[in-house]
Amino acid sequence: MQGRRIVKTRSVPFQTYDMEGPVQHDMSLLPLSYNRKTGEGAYMVRMEPGARFETHTHRQQEDYIILEGSLIEDDGTVLTPGDYVIMEPGTRHYSRTEEGCLVLGIDWQRTEDPDSAKQD
Repeated sequence: MQGRRIVKTRSVPFQTYDMEGPVQHDMSLLPLSYNRKTGEGAYMVRMEPGARFETHTHRQQEDYIILEGSLIEDDGTVLTPGDYVIMEPGTRHYSRTEEGCLVLGIDWQRTEDPDSAKQD
C-alpha cells in the first residue's frame, strides 16, 4: 500500500543509543518515525539491566509506554508493561531499570490540550 511502511521490530537491528548526548552502550535505539532534525516521532529503546537514561529536559511532549520489563522513574515510581507516561514540555527527569526493559516513545509538539483521561 502506498504511503505505508512496516517495521519488523523483532528482526530489525537496533542502533547505538545517543539521544541525550553521550553514547550509552547499555541501551539501543530503533527509530521508527523519529526525525533527529525535528526531535519528533516514534522510537523504541531497549535498556539492558542496570541501564539509566541521562538526566534530561523535554523540549516538547514525550509519551512512552513500557512494553517489556520495568522502568524506575527518578522519584521512585515503578512502571511496568502497559503503563503509559505523558511528560509535559519542560519536564526534567531520568529513568533507570534494574531488570531491563523495552519502551516505545513518541516525542511531539503539542499544539493544544488534549481531551484525555487523567490518571496517576
